[in-house]
Amino acid sequence: MIYTIIDIETTGQGNKITEISIFKYDGDKVIDEFTSLVNPESYIPDYITALTGIDNYMVADAPTFKDVADNILSITEDCIFVAHNVNFDYNIIRSEFKAIGVDFNRRKLCTIRLARKLIPGHPSYSLGKLCTSLDIIIEDRHRARGDAQATVILFKQILDSENSEQVVLEFLKKSSKEATLPPHLPSTVFNGIPNAPGIYYFKNKKGKIIYVGKAKDLKKRVLGHFYDKSDKELALCRETADIDYELSGGELIALLMEDAAIKQHYPEYNVASKRNPKVYGIFTYEDRDGVIHMAYNTLQNTVAPFITFYNITDCRTFLEKLCMQFELCPKYCHLQEGVTYCNHYKIHTCHGICKNEESVDTYNQRVHEALEYTNSNTLNKVIKQPGRHSEEQAFIQIQNGVYLGYGFIETSHQITNSESLENYLIPQKDNVDVKKILRKHLM
Repeated sequence: MIYTIIDIETTGQGNKITEISIFKYDGDKVIDEFTSLVNPESYIPDYITALTGIDNYMVADAPTFKDVADNILSITEDCIFVAHNVNFDYNIIRSEFKAIGVDFNRRKLCTIRLARKLIPGHPSYSLGKLCTSLDIIIEDRHRARGDAQATVILFKQILDSENSEQVVLEFLKKSSKEATLPPHLPSTVFNGIPNAPGIYYFKNKKGKIIYVGKAKDLKKRVLGHFYDKSDKELALCRETADIDYELSGGELIALLMEDAAIKQHYPEYNVASKRNPKVYGIFTYEDRDGVIHMAYNTLQNTVAPFITFYNITDCRTFLEKLCMQFELCPKYCHLQEGVTYCNHYKIHTCHGICKNEESVDTYNQRVHEALEYTNSNTLNKVIKQPGRHSEEQAFIQIQNGVYLGYGFIETSHQITNSESLENYLIPQKDNVDVKKILRKHLM
């Protein structure tokens, strides 16, 4: 097998290549090399210059990626793409090719993952620290050629390790996830994630939670992060060293668990909204003729709302359902404005209150029934959910309009009333986001 050991330097922001170095290696010696500065056609930030020594003046007259593309294609053709944290270098190079209309595909190997397997026991597998442990001298650290040359020596030591041939062949199999997984994540951790609903925690080397997500299929969703080529996902995967998970039984409880976990841990890669969501309230008022109206407005302009939503569409949808179910008037539910009589395109249940064909008391009685129905369905409720396995069921409890939490019960246990649920309840905090999640389910 012929390998190309590759390292790149980038602009950091936007990850445009500023330098590339490729050593063609036959398993014994270097047989070719291509190294070049690259004009990224974008600004190189000061912190990148401080790290690499490459500044905007150095690359001003350098070839663009398009200018060196043929060199890269030629030297890597029919070779295995090798790099330290291979997904970073490979995905950026592939992205640069895509920008000029070229589909770049090579088999790949990661020296971090290979070293963890074949040279175990080191406290760190970053290129600098690992090379120090192995007495590999890196000349010109954080420059493409210096790092690539050190990776060549490291790769040779990996190939000289016991069982290396078998491990390399295993890593190169199409069915292998080794080239896809984050460099610091043991494959045993990923293999242990089930295809079931729940939430997952990405953790860094120190065990700190850096991202929380939810999924109907945990393994499939986690793997999706590793295939995502966005800058955020690449950065997240570079830091991920462990993944933990909790089963939920179903998607609704997974959503609630995810919200609670994010608010507890504030992971750096979860983008929390900086703005408070706009809340709308549905309220009632009585006009001069004694008819009770239902209407909606922003919460700050609403007096004593009996239910809240987070967009106008949900307000109107809810009012339409009440209007049809309790045969109310679309005009007096403010689903139609500026009309003398209601003539809604899909609601034809009005008894004629807007035409004085029904008494005010009779109409208002149905309004009160609608309000009682709304309260009984939102203030006190136990929502049944699927359990985490076939002999379990789950529930979500709302009491006096407040979300209390969720729980799991063995199907063999008999529950006769809501008070009995207290022994199984996992208490949770209520908040605006939880109400939003549950409202969509209860509508």
